[in-house]
Amino acid sequence: MIGGDKMINSYKEFWKNILTWNATATRSQYWWPIIINYILGGIIAGIFENLLGHPVEEIYSVGDLGTNLVAKFIIFLVWLATLTLKARRLHDTNHSAGWLFITLVPLIGQIWLLVLFLLPSVKNSRWTTNQSEVQ
Repeated sequence: MIGGDKMINSYKEFWKNILTWNATATRSQYWWPIIINYILGGIIAGIFENLLGHPVEEIYSVGDLGTNLVAKFIIFLVWLATLTLKARRLHDTNHSAGWLFITLVPLIGQIWLLVLFLLPSVKNSRWTTNQSEVQ
């Protein structure tokens, strides 16, 4: 189960390095957390909406407000961890995290950033530390 270990380790590193900007992340260290968060987010949102009987964004009571605030906090944490992961992935391809701003260009920017995320690792990158080596 080597692939499963890589997936689990990548996801653990995703959360461990939530504020790490100055490292690198390989393609598998990037894509596993992205895929897992996409699937988990859909499942958890579906469960909560079924339990509440309405979308989480709709607030009908104090309990709904609490659920909404917790959901927004979790979304913020995932967004922050994903932002730093994107920076580490760009570093692994020897690109600056400034390339994240390319997404300000409609459509073409998102496509270009996806291409950068798909590039292979560069051996002599300016950033020499991988996220798994960060203490």
